[in-house]
Amino acid sequence: MKTLNQKNKQIEKPSLEYYLNLQYPVTLYPDPEGGYVAQIKDLPGCLTQGETLEETIANINEARELWISTAYEADDDIPNPCNDDSYSGKLLVRMPKSLHRRLAETAENESVSLNQYIVSLLSAAV
Repeated sequence: MKTLNQKNKQIEKPSLEYYLNLQYPVTLYPDPEGGYVAQIKDLPGCLTQGETLEETIANINEARELWISTAYEADDDIPNPCNDDSYSGKLLVRMPKSLHRRLAETAENESVSLNQYIVSLLSAAV
């Protein structure tokens, strides 16, 4: 393992094997021209394609290994995989008082909580 000196603190850089063993979510979708496309959104620019699902999976695994190895050798940051644990379901939103009032009044007219009403609006908009 490499040791980095950062503000007089010793930080050990994980091994290449550590990064290669991380499980990154893969997005697969059909290509309009045929075959499939695969992308690892946590690794910018890491995408590939293939004629079959099996070929596409093999290609994205190879692309992931090459992406990580290249970034590791260049001493670039390698992001950790994103997971649902990153999202608590809580969000603080600042809004104008007039909007807050209108939302609260509409929620009351609908006989639901303000949070419930806002979630329904967001769900419909996404």
